[in-house]
Amino acid sequence: MGVVNVHTRWLPVSAAEAGALIDSLAGPDDRLWPTGEWPPMEFDRPLGVGAVGGHGPVRYTVQHYVPGEWVRFGFTGPRGFDGFHEFTVHPGPDGTIALRHTLAIQPIGPARLTWPLAFRWLHDACLEDSLDKAERDLTGTVARPARWSWYVKLLHAISERVFRN
Repeated sequence: MGVVNVHTRWLPVSAAEAGALIDSLAGPDDRLWPTGEWPPMEFDRPLGVGAVGGHGPVRYTVQHYVPGEWVRFGFTGPRGFDGFHEFTVHPGPDGTIALRHTLAIQPIGPARLTWPLAFRWLHDACLEDSLDKAERDLTGTVARPARWSWYVKLLHAISERVFRN
């Protein structure tokens, strides 16, 4: 049971503008990751191949990085998340840009339960919040803001108590 989970936001901006959001990840002026409601993305050094870190209980290493275009993170935790997640920029046919996040994992062991019961829901909410942040940063507004379901609110409250001090 492999998992491929994709979130895309079409934006009326240049590839360079959207790519600058990727380049800001985990930096002092991160314009893409939705800190505040979600644990911050942090690394042991600036964004680049080999940087180690993650957000909350999710841990990863930067495997590939093409500034302004693509960053891929290989999972190292939680246990059983065998795969990667990445942000990419893609030009559209009409002059728009797709900012895309892709997660591809093969859940193993406990992740076969934790992914569909909890992590999937939190992941989807976090990524939609991230894309809202990107859209707001680049256009000044969000056409269709993400909304958390009651289940995401419950899981988020539980994770706040478990993973944050």
